[in-house]
Amino acid sequence: MTEGFIRVAAVTPWVSVGDPAANADHIEEVARNAARLGARIIVTPELSLTGYTCGELFLQDTLLSAARNALMRLVKHSKGREEIVIIGLPFALRGKLYNVAAVYSDGRLHGLIPKTHLPNYGEFYELRHFSPAPERMDFITILDTEREAESFDGPETSENQLYLVRENDVPRIFGEGPRDEGYYFEENGDIKFNFDFDREEIPFGTNMVFRCEEDLDIAFAVEICEDLWAPEPPSLRHAERGAVIIANLSASDETIGKASYRRLLTRAQSGKLLCGYMYANAGAGESTTDMTFSGHCVIAENGAVLAESKPFSRGNITITEIDVRGLMRDRRALNTFAFSEESNVEDYVELFFSQPSVSAAAPVTGKVIPIGLPESKAPEMYRYIDPHPFVPSDAEKRAERCEEILAIQVSGLATRLIAARAKAAVIGISGGLDSTLALLASVRAAQAAGLEKDAVIAVTMPSFGTTERTKRNAYRLAEALGVQLREVAVTDTVRAHLASIGHDESVHDVVYENAQARMRTLTLMDIANAAGGLVVGTGDLSELALGWATYNGDHMSMYGVNAGVPKTLVRHIIKYAADEASADGNAESPLAAVLSDILDTPVSPELLPPEDGDISQKTEEIVGPYELHDFFLYHMVRFGRSPRVIYALAKIAFAGTYKNETVREWLLVFVKRFFANQFKRSALPDGPKVGSVTLSPRGDWRMPSDAQADAWIAEIEQMEGK
Repeated sequence: MTEGFIRVAAVTPWVSVGDPAANADHIEEVARNAARLGARIIVTPELSLTGYTCGELFLQDTLLSAARNALMRLVKHSKGREEIVIIGLPFALRGKLYNVAAVYSDGRLHGLIPKTHLPNYGEFYELRHFSPAPERMDFITILDTEREAESFDGPETSENQLYLVRENDVPRIFGEGPRDEGYYFEENGDIKFNFDFDREEIPFGTNMVFRCEEDLDIAFAVEICEDLWAPEPPSLRHAERGAVIIANLSASDETIGKASYRRLLTRAQSGKLLCGYMYANAGAGESTTDMTFSGHCVIAENGAVLAESKPFSRGNITITEIDVRGLMRDRRALNTFAFSEESNVEDYVELFFSQPSVSAAAPVTGKVIPIGLPESKAPEMYRYIDPHPFVPSDAEKRAERCEEILAIQVSGLATRLIAARAKAAVIGISGGLDSTLALLASVRAAQAAGLEKDAVIAVTMPSFGTTERTKRNAYRLAEALGVQLREVAVTDTVRAHLASIGHDESVHDVVYENAQARMRTLTLMDIANAAGGLVVGTGDLSELALGWATYNGDHMSMYGVNAGVPKTLVRHIIKYAADEASADGNAESPLAAVLSDILDTPVSPELLPPEDGDISQKTEEIVGPYELHDFFLYHMVRFGRSPRVIYALAKIAFAGTYKNETVREWLLVFVKRFFANQFKRSALPDGPKVGSVTLSPRGDWRMPSDAQADAWIAEIEQMEGK
């Protein structure tokens, strides 16, 4: 898998109530199919070896013995396999019965985790059969009589299991199975053991974290069903001790509205703990005497559902990838995510498992796959890699996001206008996307600040590169919004300035371009002074990342209202405003018409003369597609990903849209420009943060202006563009 992602699965095998041997077969089949699809951690429902609805059968020695035997058979059959499997069974110890999760892989039983919170209300009566998890950790040895007979050269025996517990160094034996004197003898009524070879001790308790030897960041812990519903779930302290994935074995029956609540719980817990949360629920085969179970499985990460099975969809493999690196990055960044000094975690046990392919494996929404899926090649990724991470794909959520961002922009600018006692908001409008968004926000902000619409002064400043289309749209936009419009042509002023410094106007270089940008900013500043107002900046987040702004030109303002909005989202906010303007059947809305034409206009700074009346300087042909750069920006700044990982994810996200070599080339451009232009970001005017990615030097992004990009560039240059 791409470094930092691990593929996981929540599965609901068919359960035969009271038949551990048959259930072990079901579990083994579904675990093997999930493993064929690349899953490395696989969780099954609560009491999956017996069924949750056994009732009084849980008190039958025959069922308990059969469950132990089935567990050890599964453990034995896992030899040579890497995937971690987590199953549920009843387990008797010291005269008490526990509802436990067993974690095993590669022929080893790693641990037994008893359920902490036992529901005894409504339809649940678990305290009738089970005891809550003990407060302290124990270590028990489960004796596989067949294996130990072979290692001790003793008699052949069946697969029946014994296990012992050491109490004050006195071993006591429990369970069903042959009691041969080759294993123990009794002296004065006490059990003595007649072998001295090493026996692996299995931790029994709740305070354990399982960690991957090949990648120590990959760590998981386990809780069971009601544990999640409790006010203080065990997963709270598991996360404190480094578990970045929580597996939950559940038998949550289905009632009206419960699936939504279950989904909410898993999302909330994954967000609160900055973790991946795997929830496997009981389903087909459980007794329906008084309840039904839907097999509703959910895998969530940091507050978002990655994969989910439909309730009552019958045995499925719910599979996706969890972004361990991204979660760890967030945990490191949040200083409030730390160990509590009062937490009782001194007796925690760390257990290590091996998955050699984790470090070497390569990294589609998570998917739900029928359990009986024939063996086939797994796709490169089940997790959905969104090519437009800033933009919600759902239309309703996208509209909500656009309105929310406008509200943030308006609140920020209105507060600044009031605080500065400004009488006007002055904006340079070009007929392009960014200045349009800034003008839309300014009109709302002026009203929120108690100003009239004509307190918004829109200034169009045509120069060498201005086209008739953009100039016309600037006029139409100002008229549709009812704001003041001033035209201040800067062509002659720029021409005079170039002559004064001895620059040939026919040389269309950076001096030629930047002189226009700075003259426009000077014009706006002076108009604002004359009107007693503030200059509202129009530059967006994507331009700030690339440094696509003239220093002390369009880079500067008195409040950068678009500073937190990426280009891909700017488009959608304007589209949202157009849709709002044409609502209620007003298809002829002048505002909607001009906004639609602005959306169709190529992005350009318009600093070079037009060609045949059309825009000659198209930004995305020069610096690259903004949808790629926004993708790079999101993954680099939000998660701190390396170029290698960003490239791997971009290849998946933009498959069929861009060639891999094209992605690689623009990634190199992004990194070079991002590092080279920090000095511009270090001198940014104030502006509101609107999302999780921001480049404010006073807020989330503090980077030295002279930082070197050599290591990032070297990593890209070593990658093959295939």
